[in-house]
Amino acid sequence: MKRRPKQGTKKGDKKDMTRFDEGLAFMLQAENVAWYEKGEVRILDRRIYPIRIDFVSCKTHLEVRDAIRNMVTQSAGPYTACSMGMALAAYESRDKSREEREAYLKEAGQVLAHARPTTVPRMQQIVEGCLAYAHSLEDWSQLDEDLARYTLASMENRYNKIDQVASYLLPLFSEGDRVLTQCFGETIVGMMCRRAKEEGKALEFVCPETRPFLQGARFTASVIHEMGFPVTVITDNMVAEKMAKGDIDVFTSAADSINLDGSVINKVGTLQIAILAKHFGLPYFVTGIPDIYTKDSSQVEIEMRNPFESISFLGQGHTLEGVQGYYPAFDITPANLVSGVVTDLGCFSPYDLDQYAKKMSDGFYHFAV
Repeated sequence: MKRRPKQGTKKGDKKDMTRFDEGLAFMLQAENVAWYEKGEVRILDRRIYPIRIDFVSCKTHLEVRDAIRNMVTQSAGPYTACSMGMALAAYESRDKSREEREAYLKEAGQVLAHARPTTVPRMQQIVEGCLAYAHSLEDWSQLDEDLARYTLASMENRYNKIDQVASYLLPLFSEGDRVLTQCFGETIVGMMCRRAKEEGKALEFVCPETRPFLQGARFTASVIHEMGFPVTVITDNMVAEKMAKGDIDVFTSAADSINLDGSVINKVGTLQIAILAKHFGLPYFVTGIPDIYTKDSSQVEIEMRNPFESISFLGQGHTLEGVQGYYPAFDITPANLVSGVVTDLGCFSPYDLDQYAKKMSDGFYHFAV
């Protein structure tokens, strides 16, 4: 797939030649998330960004799965990588019959969707969208290119959807607010900053580092800084001290799952920050699209990662041999700690997400082109 030119869409009588990722930071640009071209998926290696800017090249969908599993890409990055992985699977099966290709794509989809256990439901949505789009095409001679274009169209729709979320989030912040984040909310971080910049709203950000991969320090702080806002990185054990001094006005995070009972599954550490926010009387707004088919957290498997990741950094251990590590990738924040769930349809009480489900008319992570 050729490098993507600025796209043209109609707005009234004028042609808008801006890209959907216009004005966003480097790691939110489409080419730098996951990109398919000529039988290869190229993924920005977030394990080392921004220390170095390197890309991992995947020549099979199994390598894409491994890249997702090994945290080459994180946050919302795996969703785009999964879809591009389906394009790669189409390329891998190019010499098979259509019936054989259909079976190959279904199997590849299951492999990609199960790369990490906690995100399986959302990944399955992506895979199902790719399969449905492929099924709608009569001509499969360029199925890999078609699926790559479908992925970009889906990514654009996701960016637009999260921009709507940002439009409801920003009014919840007062001018000059000091906003605490958690981990890397990817799209909402970019959209929140882009909207604030367009509206001239002054905000400051505080980012806990997010051990053990330091996504808050390396990703969230980088994106916010690159988009022109003051940002301070603190270690994960400094949150209470900052709140006690009155240096935080509001806490916000994205979520790996927002369940219908109002509970939130997100990067481990979210629960303790939400408890602190409640203690110090600060609002906590979670952003994203509620998972309307996930009733509560019991339906979501919490991923337990390799404990070595907690006692090492960039592959280098920093404890004596024999010291044990522990690493649940996510934790569960109950609804009573959430001030509001900010969605593309407005801000909802965590106890009233059934109303969101009634209003929701389409999917989130995949869309028809």
